Amino acid sequence: MEPLRILECSPPLVREQLDTGKAVELARAFKALGDPVRLRILSIVASHVGGEVCVCDISDAFDLTQPTISHHLKVLRDVGLLTHERRGSWVYYRLVPERMTQLSALLNIPATV
Repeated sequence: MEPLRILECSPPLVREQLDTGKAVELARAFKALGDPVRLRILSIVASHVGGEVCVCDISDAFDLTQPTISHHLKVLRDVGLLTHERRGSWVYYRLVPERMTQLSALLNIPATV
């Protein structure tokens, strides 16, 4: 079997081996996404018109307590997938595009023969 050729236009994460620190950092993000609630939260934020969503809209989508939703949001913030902004008594969440690009690049392995 011939080894997989990596095209020059491939993202750097595919062309080069990950160092230990980067692997640990990315693994934390993928682990956070391994929870169905957090994956759904990310989907809600990503698909919301305007690119941001109020925490009240996130909470309404689940049959979970507010502290549980807050915990999941904190995990997503801690791994750099979400950012937030407080406006009065509400908090609004947005994706961090650069972080999403990092994760996508790692999984975007070109199919070559």
